[in-house]
Amino acid sequence: MQAMRPIAAALHQCRLFFVALQFFTRLPTPRWVGFEADWLHHASRYFPLVGLVVAAISAAAYALAALIWPAPVAALLASAAGIYATGAFHEDGFADMCDGFGGGMTRERVLEIMKDSRIGAYGAIGIGCLLALKVTLLALLPPAVAIAALFLAHPVSRLAATALIWRLDYARAEGKAKPMAQEMTSAEFTIGFVGATLPALLLGFYHYLSWGAILGGALGAAGVAFWLARKFVRRLGGYTGDCLGAVQQLAEVAIYLSVLASLGRAAW
Repeated sequence: MQAMRPIAAALHQCRLFFVALQFFTRLPTPRWVGFEADWLHHASRYFPLVGLVVAAISAAAYALAALIWPAPVAALLASAAGIYATGAFHEDGFADMCDGFGGGMTRERVLEIMKDSRIGAYGAIGIGCLLALKVTLLALLPPAVAIAALFLAHPVSRLAATALIWRLDYARAEGKAKPMAQEMTSAEFTIGFVGATLPALLLGFYHYLSWGAILGGALGAAGVAFWLARKFVRRLGGYTGDCLGAVQQLAEVAIYLSVLASLGRAAW
């Protein structure tokens, strides 16, 4: 019986990963995984690892498109593939946050606006600028570097969002992200940390990205998480699922900015 315990533990961790994959993407999961509501409380540890899956999908789309079309087209298709895989889950959260924080003066009003499924002017402008910047940054990177940047940005940006689950309180009594927003232990965050940093270390070790780009990207993502966390606490007293999406999106862009800056291609 004792010999079976490690196998059962490994199988449970595998189930938690698939639960996270099902929650954060629209990708199908095997039927044998099953589902229990309590698993959602512990699945956020694999949020960065889900980012690795999304990175692989986006990178494959970029690599295939780059065989036929120029870099801007490949960058746009890679971004579209990532959005399709996640169902625009994080982009929608960013747009909702722009609407809520742009149009709400009180905590209650901000939460009310963010809950509204309709997109307003702040959200439309914000998501338009964000997607344009994201595609532009990827298009300006050499193809091999762009693909490597995807494998850095998607896991690390999701680790930045996971840090809010680890350190902050959930701001709503109910919400779509509430099951994932239960108390996260340091051990669970460590699992997420490993899931994000291991790909980054491999990218540096095999010279796909410079260590300066990797460190700058990590610091940029951490800076985004810290800045937005302070804003969320001040305005809402915590975070919501939309806040997590906003952190992920802005941290991803911060990483692309860092990678491009490391190449020394400034306008002047």
